[in-house]
Amino acid sequence: MRTLPTRARHALGLAFLAAALGATSACDRAVEPFDPNERVEAPDLSRIFPKGAERAPEDGPMAGAMRGAPPPGAPGPGGMAPGPMAAGGASPGGGTAPAGDPIRGRIVLAPALAGRVPPGAVLFLVARTGEGGPPVAVKRIPDPRFPLDFELGPDDRMLEGVPFTGPFELVARVDADRNAATRNPGDLQGASPARVPPGASDVELVIDTVL
Repeated sequence: MRTLPTRARHALGLAFLAAALGATSACDRAVEPFDPNERVEAPDLSRIFPKGAERAPEDGPMAGAMRGAPPPGAPGPGGMAPGPMAAGGASPGGGTAPAGDPIRGRIVLAPALAGRVPPGAVLFLVARTGEGGPPVAVKRIPDPRFPLDFELGPDDRMLEGVPFTGPFELVARVDADRNAATRNPGDLQGASPARVPPGASDVELVIDTVL
């Protein structure tokens, strides 16, 4: 095996030493010898949090995230953003909707229809806020006798989530088959001439039409 001359070996060794020293100094120029007696001090937070650094970890907007809670407005479980219920308030539509005062009045039968109410019939008193759609409130009165005093209010609503705020169109129908979903020939009906607001009293409905 051929051996390099002494000068060549020295030159090669110096080259390796220079390369090693250069790499070390480039990676970390601030390394100091370890001192076991050195006092450990808290870091200067002003370099990390320049404005209000002493309060940022506890009171800043990211404090909740640092404690494991999502930041305000962030989606919760299932991807839904927290709503009023999450903040302790009532959820819209989740509780009882606002309700007005009951409507009170009397239903009368037109003289021309006297004796036309069949035995076992049911009177349906219906309140609607517009054309079509389900009624807001319905009262069912079996075997009606006229004149008939009535009260229709929030307790008669079809759905609690629908407010009884009106004004309403009132319809009274005498139904022979006792089924609110049907209108058969011979059923008797009457409607309010104008819309009626909640809390109205002395309202008179006249049943004067034969279907």
